[in-house]
Amino acid sequence: MTTHSEAAHSEAVHPETMHAAGHPEGVPDGTAPTDQMVPDDRLLSALLDGMDAALFALDTTGRVTHWNQRAEALLGWTADQVVGRTGLGGWLVREADEAEALAGLLAVSRPPADGRPDARQVRQLPFRRADGGRGLMRVATTAIRDTAGRPIGVYCAFGEALAQLDLERDLALSAALLGEAAWGVLVLDADLRVVAANGRGADGLSAAPVGLLGEPLAEFLAGGFEELESALEHSLAGQPPRDPVELWITLGDDGLSGVAPFDDRPIEQRRCLLSGFLRLGSTVSDDDAPLGVAWIFQDVTETKRAGQGAARQRFRDSQLSRASRAAADCADPMDAAVLHLHYALAGFAEHALLDAARDVGGLTRIAESPGSFAGPTTARGVPIRYRAGHPALQAADCGVPVRATGGVSRSAWAQDHRWPSDVQHALCVPVRSRGRVLGALTFLRGDGRRPFDRADAAYGEEVALRIGTALDLARLLGASH
Repeated sequence: MTTHSEAAHSEAVHPETMHAAGHPEGVPDGTAPTDQMVPDDRLLSALLDGMDAALFALDTTGRVTHWNQRAEALLGWTADQVVGRTGLGGWLVREADEAEALAGLLAVSRPPADGRPDARQVRQLPFRRADGGRGLMRVATTAIRDTAGRPIGVYCAFGEALAQLDLERDLALSAALLGEAAWGVLVLDADLRVVAANGRGADGLSAAPVGLLGEPLAEFLAGGFEELESALEHSLAGQPPRDPVELWITLGDDGLSGVAPFDDRPIEQRRCLLSGFLRLGSTVSDDDAPLGVAWIFQDVTETKRAGQGAARQRFRDSQLSRASRAAADCADPMDAAVLHLHYALAGFAEHALLDAARDVGGLTRIAESPGSFAGPTTARGVPIRYRAGHPALQAADCGVPVRATGGVSRSAWAQDHRWPSDVQHALCVPVRSRGRVLGALTFLRGDGRRPFDRADAAYGEEVALRIGTALDLARLLGASH
């Protein structure tokens, strides 16, 4: 098999062969002679003029040998005016500053005391413009040496000191953001692939910084990507959100491992990220196409959950207070107990069941909210045949709250516990009064709701204490009659 280089070599014709083939000059028809190469001085001039930095060169006597177009645009002096001039005084610097300025520029070509020549020196000098104005320039000088290592001149790249300082600040800011910044930072390209990430940004997605690079952002999220993608796309289009936005995301499956069903944390690793977006455009090109977008965020999940928990607790305290005031107007203590059930359900559960303990053992249904799921004719006082080990029986026997959640077959699990078929989570708390367990109170949640946690169990016990007081009063009144 012939490679591309081998084929090119086989097609090359030796000059003697071409002469024998009827090309007396050794060059095929229509082909320029190979000895017409670009002169070195023309190539050097083209390279200098094509640079983005302003640049001029001096020989060891201080004579200007090169002056590129960028220097002409910055200071106004043309190459015809400058090249060949000896010294800088009177035109580029003041006469009084010439000796110091020239010595500073040529210093890079002289070996220092330790014998090791400096590769590059940077200093700031005031340069004069052709229109008479002056500007502070940041000049970087590098020595030019011959093949023997002897200095033959210097070349000086310069730019406005303030502009260079702004550039250095921008670079320092970028390095700081992608370093140990207090905010997470992810830089994405136009295809929403991660091209840079700092440590906090990677931690926010539960991934290593190296593992993020080059990967689509969607691969690390199991939920919430639609809103994030919309914000990123608007930012790329030049319309980023003006204010920080709160985005709730759910991490991928890797972030969900090891979460117990009754852990105080939610089953899904949902995180609230206070986010800002910056469109990244090129500073050296006129192309309007964005280079990407920076996503800057801070994890405020704990703060948001604390605020939600405080608001939830205020609402529950309000419900307990309202239920107590309404129960105080009830002539029948059993009506007061049912009122407590109704008020407790709001925002807490879908069903509530109140079972009283029987003298012979077991539990008897005495109230339900929001009504009987077994039918409208269900009456109070019906014994409930719970199986052994039922959560309600455990709560009544042990005197402690019991939490339960459904398995794979939720409908069969709920029916086996004699609950509605849509139930997925249950909380059973004992009903106490005067040191005795009077029964069990059961709260039920359907599909799509989170399991009951410890805070929910504490609230359920508060409701059960008020219901226990009403049940005990009803028994005392019944005994007195």
